[in-house]
Amino acid sequence: MAYDINRHMSFNVWANTQLAEVLRTLPDEIYFKENKSSFPSIAKTVGHIWGAQVVWLRRMQGESLTALPGAEGQNKNEILAGLVKSSEDLAAFVRSKDDAFLSRKYAFKNLKGEPFEDPYEDTLFHVVNHSSYHRGQVISMLREAGVAKVPGTDLVHYLRTTRK
Repeated sequence: MAYDINRHMSFNVWANTQLAEVLRTLPDEIYFKENKSSFPSIAKTVGHIWGAQVVWLRRMQGESLTALPGAEGQNKNEILAGLVKSSEDLAAFVRSKDDAFLSRKYAFKNLKGEPFEDPYEDTLFHVVNHSSYHRGQVISMLREAGVAKVPGTDLVHYLRTTRK
């Protein structure tokens, strides 16, 4: 099977699900522990991935948000469920479109109200890359906390795991 955007979105669902499964078993003192990273805890990093996926999906659906949806006040299971659901929602959005949709541009305003116009395909690759970047940070925080079993969430691991 050729590698395409649908497979890329499936990778994102798979990788975020792998991560969520490990994090569900993590003690809260590690999950919420303050760290030195882009975001100060695993919880806040996962919440950021979730919020960014929601923002980009809504932009592609024609809505410009003025604030990043946050995971503040959410418990660990709600944050992890939001991460997986937002990944699934993005994949479903792409599956609902035809191939020509990918090259079309859409207009939106960023959180500061600045206007942009981007091709859907560029945004989708960005969203998955962004999630991968922050998943890597979470993996580093897990290792630093002494967690021995961390999930493999690299693209090549997904491809090898799902190869038929």
